[in-house]
Amino acid sequence: MISRSTIDRVFETARVEEVIGEFVQLKKAGSNFKGLSPFTDEKSPSFMVSPVKQIWKDFSTGKGGNAVSFLMEHEHYSYPEAIKFLAKKYNIEIEETVQSDEQKEQMNERESMFLVSNFSKDYFHDILLNSTQGKAIGLSYFKERGFTDDIIKKFELGYCLDTWDSFTNEALKKGYDIKYLASTGVTIVRENKQFDRFKGRVMFPIHSMSGRILGFGGRTLSSDKKTAKYVNSPESEIYHKSKILYGIYHAKKEIAKQDNCFLVEGYTDVISFYQSGVENVVASSGTALTSDQIRLVNRLTKNITVLFDGDAAGIRASIRGIDLILEQGMNVKVVAFPDGEDPDSFAKKHSEAELKEYLENSAQDFINFKVSLLMKEASNDPVKKAGLIRDIVTSISKIPDSIQREVYVQECSRIMDISERVLFSELAQMLSKEINNKARKNKYNFNSNVDPNQPPPEYFQEQEQTQMGLVKGGAVSTEKIDQLSILEKEIIRILLLYGNKETDFVDFVEVEDEEGRVHVEKENYSNQVSKELYLNLQDDEIEFSNPIFKTIYFEMINQLNQVDKIEIDAFIKHPDQNIASMVTSILMDDENPERQLSNWERKNIFVTQAEEVLPKLVSDAILNLRRILINEKIKQLSPNQALSDEIVDLEMIKNYTELRKRLHVKLMRVI
Repeated sequence: MISRSTIDRVFETARVEEVIGEFVQLKKAGSNFKGLSPFTDEKSPSFMVSPVKQIWKDFSTGKGGNAVSFLMEHEHYSYPEAIKFLAKKYNIEIEETVQSDEQKEQMNERESMFLVSNFSKDYFHDILLNSTQGKAIGLSYFKERGFTDDIIKKFELGYCLDTWDSFTNEALKKGYDIKYLASTGVTIVRENKQFDRFKGRVMFPIHSMSGRILGFGGRTLSSDKKTAKYVNSPESEIYHKSKILYGIYHAKKEIAKQDNCFLVEGYTDVISFYQSGVENVVASSGTALTSDQIRLVNRLTKNITVLFDGDAAGIRASIRGIDLILEQGMNVKVVAFPDGEDPDSFAKKHSEAELKEYLENSAQDFINFKVSLLMKEASNDPVKKAGLIRDIVTSISKIPDSIQREVYVQECSRIMDISERVLFSELAQMLSKEINNKARKNKYNFNSNVDPNQPPPEYFQEQEQTQMGLVKGGAVSTEKIDQLSILEKEIIRILLLYGNKETDFVDFVEVEDEEGRVHVEKENYSNQVSKELYLNLQDDEIEFSNPIFKTIYFEMINQLNQVDKIEIDAFIKHPDQNIASMVTSILMDDENPERQLSNWERKNIFVTQAEEVLPKLVSDAILNLRRILINEKIKQLSPNQALSDEIVDLEMIKNYTELRKRLHVKLMRVI
């Protein structure tokens, strides 16, 4: 287990904006940073990071927390994994307490697979650099491709010996379980036999965005045509080929910096470009481009440049990915290399300056690229030309932004010498057809088991909307609101934001004069907000019903007893991520973009700040909580019509009702 002192050093050193900035493109927004949510597809940024508070909040999903919780959410790390990642990032030495055998056995499956993958990477890399066969075969191959020692080490390239079980035997000797060697795919197990998957291949480790080893790509050096040129790790718990991009770990910073990503096809394309000085490059690893892969890039930049090999067949096969990129609302440019050239070979033949100049000058809009590619085939054939136009309009229809669609239609009209009216008409038909198809799919969900005697899905949807007050003229929701939980949250919010502040309170006390008449007098006094709330809640013997709020409150009281103040950092860095997430969510509520007020001061309209009415805020929270609890008590004491013999304490009901009236007066409510 990681020592407490190490965890404390990690939290003290790690900067949430730096950690998140490696995964999400952040832009300055006042004292905060904002960006697109990495957890959902969105067009307007709702992801906020506060450098002052060292917390983040994703308003589109409700998730929030500190640097550790972000890594747990985004990278699916366990708490110890996240701490270790940050310790490595900030060069903090990890102190660990001794683990018991039982604790070691409880290590989860994913972690075990990651450990095996990391060992495999180190083993293959060591074989490449230090073994006779590795240097003679694997290292020679990479040298022939023009890769330098630094680049080989940076990408952690390797070699698997050309024997059936050298790697597997070494892994077993080191104590790694055959179960995880098989599940990660580095070893193939059949019946009672086991052998190395990547026998005799040079190895390309595939990193996650955070740098963890997910899997491998292995290239054969054999000239045997029956042998597959490339073999990849099989799909597993940690490796999903369609959801990763080769090189994303090394390229992410430069992608964000350059605000552009170059997309190539293969491993060597990435490495050659990187070595040539173009570091914002990733590869789809020879697979057809997927939406998940595009989303990875979309987190870092809205601009992507697709690089195609010079052969027409490869271009035609890859061009389908452009529509997927457009669907994500990204800006697409295309670069085609001369015939017979690919990104790898072109980078080797040209200097860094020449390569960058070519990429800049040769980048085309996708419409111009499609037209230049397909117009030759269409030639003077009107049917083929019409098909080309429809193909381009289909691509335009994938763009979610209506303004962008219109601009592209105008561009297509100019290039293809066809009226905008015709193009807009075709586009409208495509969009209408797509909407209708989605509507039909959603309406019946193509379920043959739908009961024709039951109302359609939209009936229930309308009911829900009416209940929620979303339908015009619809009734207000009749759904019961947990007022108690809302008030408990409000008290926690006040304690977090203003608990350590001292302010002036007003109390109304009943005083009897010399003649025995009772009247109310004002009494002013000063007190710390947290102490005021605590004393009132203690007097009423109130306990929180929500378990998270209850835990937070008790820990706050313990802090007050020990250090006489509430230390918010302790909750932000809390090992219980439910507590950390709840606290961060409350602290970041005011940063919600949807709740931001206009700049009324420009119009001489001044909005009252919470600090100005803090005493009323505190007293209202206490009084409202009492009111809710009294209402609940009255309900409990009220007679149940189903139980005629029930004994009712009318006197107690009368007393609670009278108390409720007095509370309403203080709250200035009408009952």
